[in-house]
Amino acid sequence: MDHYLDLKVLPDPEFAEQQLLNALFAKLHRALGQHGDGEVGVSFPDHGARLGSRLRLHGTAQRLDQFMALNWIQGMRDYCAIGELLPIPAQVQYRAVRRVQAKSAYNKRKRSITKGWLSEAEALKRIPDTQQKKLTLPYIQLRSLSNGNPMRIYIEHGPLQDAPQSGCMSTYGLSATATIPWF
Repeated sequence: MDHYLDLKVLPDPEFAEQQLLNALFAKLHRALGQHGDGEVGVSFPDHGARLGSRLRLHGTAQRLDQFMALNWIQGMRDYCAIGELLPIPAQVQYRAVRRVQAKSAYNKRKRSITKGWLSEAEALKRIPDTQQKKLTLPYIQLRSLSNGNPMRIYIEHGPLQDAPQSGCMSTYGLSATATIPWF
């Protein structure tokens, strides 16, 4: 990954910044699912308690050019500023940007019952709703393409590293092991 491209969500009187970022990320996810081939990474340079208003794409110049030529951002152009394709600065560090999932108590109970490990009554007793972990990471909210339900994609920017780690990016542009340049 030797180049990057910033997409900045613009202020809008009708939509909150997070709504626009969610919509932009949903379009990105669909495009990466069809054309990403695991070669486009994503980061949020302004992240903190929230992900911020800037989404950064990482990849090779050729791959990012091809990806942006797909016009996947159609419908969002009025709501975001698209930066120019730039080379990564010479002195950078690296970090993995990954999705974090916490299994719900409901899903744990359901699996235990399905596998025959516990009866329904035992599962309710042994796996109470209070066992549910609360994540405090920033997230993107999307609608599931399979069932239409809302879902949160919690995103963690891992620790800084001095050397890059290669690997494949998911259809969210995230990876638990592959790193992106951080600057």
